[in-house]
Amino acid sequence: MRLSTRGKAGSRADRARALTRDETYVNGHLTRVAFTSIAILTFITFVGNFTQLQLSAALPTIVSEFGISVTTGQWLTSIFQLVMGVMVPLTAYLTRRFSTRQIVIVSMVVFTIGSLLAWVGTSFLVVLLGRLLEAIGTGVMWPVLQITVFSIYPLSRRGMAMGTVGMAMSVAPAIGPTIGGWQTDANGWRSIFLTLTVIGVVSLLLAIFGLHNFGEHDPDAHADFFSVGLSVIGFGGLMFGFTNIEAYPFTHPMVWGAVLIGLAGIVWFVMRQVRGARASNAAKADANGTSTNANTDTDKAVPTTDRESTDTTDRKLPNPPLLDLGVLKNRSFTVGTICAALSFFAFSSIMVIMPLYIQNDRGYSATISGLVMMPGAFGMCISQFFGGKLLDRLGARPVAITGTGILLFGTVMMSLIDRDTWIWWVSIWQFVRQIGMGFIIMPITTWSLNCLDHSEVSAGSAVTNTVRQIAGAIGAPVLVILMETLMQVHGDNAIDASIFGTQWTLRVSAFLVFVQMLIVIFGVKGAGAGSSHEAAQKAVAHFREARAARTR
Repeated sequence: MRLSTRGKAGSRADRARALTRDETYVNGHLTRVAFTSIAILTFITFVGNFTQLQLSAALPTIVSEFGISVTTGQWLTSIFQLVMGVMVPLTAYLTRRFSTRQIVIVSMVVFTIGSLLAWVGTSFLVVLLGRLLEAIGTGVMWPVLQITVFSIYPLSRRGMAMGTVGMAMSVAPAIGPTIGGWQTDANGWRSIFLTLTVIGVVSLLLAIFGLHNFGEHDPDAHADFFSVGLSVIGFGGLMFGFTNIEAYPFTHPMVWGAVLIGLAGIVWFVMRQVRGARASNAAKADANGTSTNANTDTDKAVPTTDRESTDTTDRKLPNPPLLDLGVLKNRSFTVGTICAALSFFAFSSIMVIMPLYIQNDRGYSATISGLVMMPGAFGMCISQFFGGKLLDRLGARPVAITGTGILLFGTVMMSLIDRDTWIWWVSIWQFVRQIGMGFIIMPITTWSLNCLDHSEVSAGSAVTNTVRQIAGAIGAPVLVILMETLMQVHGDNAIDASIFGTQWTLRVSAFLVFVQMLIVIFGVKGAGAGSSHEAAQKAVAHFREARAARTR
């Protein structure tokens, strides 16, 4: 990537000042300070995704050392998903109230303290507290990275930029469990947290000395803390209930009670956000009208400086909603958010179900299971990069239709597994499926945010990431329950029943992808969406121009 030489890193005051678009993107290229800042944010976000999955291979060792149940030990991994669901709705407020540097530096301090606690913790509760702090420290980093990319890049280059940073996010799931397992075998599970503590310190130093601010913030902005509490109860309760499905039956209060409380909290939260948005918009409109009238009436008698003072009313406007659901009025944004949610819902379950098939039904080791699933992550990494570039060139529509077609075909082919299927058949079609995912998630998300006004990107990022997080958390337990139900219907011996349940769960997942394809075909339209017809017209025009140039 070529860099502009403008915008060299300066003093502490320069780093604290919010950079303008002219200082970050010059002559079609990032300036050096913008490139450095994006690289730092991408690295820190990668660390968060890496941390979330790195401990999975070490869980049996931790369970044995502390003498706890497997269900209890799994909270070391599920706590991340729970905290993410609670933190993401706060992103819009945090980015409005604090600068980029403030958010990242505080996040890395919290992350480092959490890693240190988990490293030296002498009880399971201390280690769990450390994981909780790690999750809080990295919970808002992906939305912050998204907002920063959108504030730096022009619309025509955002697909490539989001595809590039998405590559790093795709690599983390592939190498996290593998490296975590290797560290556990070589030096024990605590070495994982020692490494994360060092990485946290390095990330903190990078943020302090290399990160610049992007976009303006309002230090006087205030949050609706009652809405914060409702978001914790609502999103936290819902995700807590669904993560418990794998440990308890749905009739257990730990499941249905938590889900019911969560749903009630979400309904109340949504109603409060809608009312808050109406009150805020009405107050702004009233204030603007009052200011205009005051200027008109006093224009001849009041000096300019006094007139400016008159424009600034002393009335305090109500706080904007914590999660601005008004962005869902934008049809294109809503379509993109639904598509991304369906992808996460269907895809998250496969990441749970297929390792069960490989290990329990086929008798392979966890290491083989990881190797079989690993190529898919690299396939997704590659397709996200090229999907972003194609988004900039062709638009979202042809890229997303191609992605859903590939994902549908790969899911149907994977559903053909049985007792004697070549194990690398799973790897091949998982690779194909994740190529399709790479052509869907990042391009559709980028397109949907492109359809919003620049001032709405922060709210849109918070909404789409919240919906995706909930869909991902719900998808795995719901389809696992479906698989178990199908197993009971099938009867027969346990392995045949399990394979039958896996096959039909994959077919249900394929049906969801088909629904997603229909949404893309009929819903992804408008400015920036592109079409196959438009792409063909551009290709023909380009061919004619090239031929004309050769004949001159």
